Amino acid sequence: MFGSIYIGLSGLSAYSQGLKTVSNNVSNLNTTGFKASEVTFSDIYGSGSTGGLELGSSTRQSGHGVYLNETSVSFEQGELRDTGRDLDLAIDGGGFFVLLDGEQSFYTRTGSFAVDDDGYIVRAGSDYRLAVLDAAGKPVSLNIDDARTSPPVATTSIEFSDNLSSTATTHTIADQSIFDVQGGAHSWTMDFVQDETAAGEWTVTVTDEDGDEIGSETLKFIGGIVDPATHTLTFSDSASGLSVEFDFSSITSFSSGTVSSLRASEIDGHGTGSIVTLEVNDAGELEATYSNEETVNLGTIALANFRDPQQLEQRSGGLFTLGGYGQVQYLSASDTRVGTILGGRLETSNVDLGAQFGDLILIQRGFQASSQIISISNDMIQQLFGIRGQG
Repeated sequence: MFGSIYIGLSGLSAYSQGLKTVSNNVSNLNTTGFKASEVTFSDIYGSGSTGGLELGSSTRQSGHGVYLNETSVSFEQGELRDTGRDLDLAIDGGGFFVLLDGEQSFYTRTGSFAVDDDGYIVRAGSDYRLAVLDAAGKPVSLNIDDARTSPPVATTSIEFSDNLSSTATTHTIADQSIFDVQGGAHSWTMDFVQDETAAGEWTVTVTDEDGDEIGSETLKFIGGIVDPATHTLTFSDSASGLSVEFDFSSITSFSSGTVSSLRASEIDGHGTGSIVTLEVNDAGELEATYSNEETVNLGTIALANFRDPQQLEQRSGGLFTLGGYGQVQYLSASDTRVGTILGGRLETSNVDLGAQFGDLILIQRGFQASSQIISISNDMIQQLFGIRGQG
């Protein structure tokens, strides 16, 4: 009978611990990225005992109660909530973001990231740095200080397209932005005037924003097609140090009345730019977009893939560490094993409130039944103590 009390006590202990786990799950219902723990119980068996009132010998195994199994974490995907912030990141798949704190690595499913004062991308409110993959495929922290400014690139070529009407006499392409090696902006205007005496010949004159002439060249057509000898013309400006090649190889000169559609379709070079946005593209790469409309890839975000995620140890703040001898691979979002990275979203808790309430009821009933075992065992022992000898 004393054994029955201990069995009942094992139930009280196990269900109390189970209640603690369920309570933690429910209280984190709205915690970003939280992963619920699953509650399971196991029986305890050993050599039989009847509390010192054995009637003969027995080697039969008997139950000794219940215990709470080591809790396992459910890594089921939580819902993804839109936030509108470019550096709010979530994973649609089974991977984990890698966070670095010195030599220590942490793993998380979701995070609101920001750029700290030192230029590192960190999890907001912490010093944990978001890792990207280096050339060897290992996770390293990323500093964007060197990428805050997009250096200027001088204009070297202008490509033209469409038609310069053979029945027109003039055509003007005005106010085209040209950049020198220092990032200075210049506005060039191209005037096309057809020679009155030589069919298919045009004089191309380029002037700057002050109206000063940069240069003049002859453009020729043969049967409406650019003469190969003039399909590229070079205009140089010693004042700005610019030398720009005009590429006319794709244009035509057919009759279209007085209206020409000739245009500068592509101009290379750009001025100095500063970061406007920092976001993640579909390939899981961090991209910086600048005020000069340039885009630069800063690095591929590292995603961790675990052979057995149950080897992860849960920490505060939605973080995990790898314990024991678990194996980890560091991959990019292009690998289907880890899923895709979604910017402007955060993963919500995966707690199923209905399931938790169901567990809560079962735990309550288990605790109640175990307490009844103790109560009844105590009554029986009291009755035993009340037995008196007859004299």
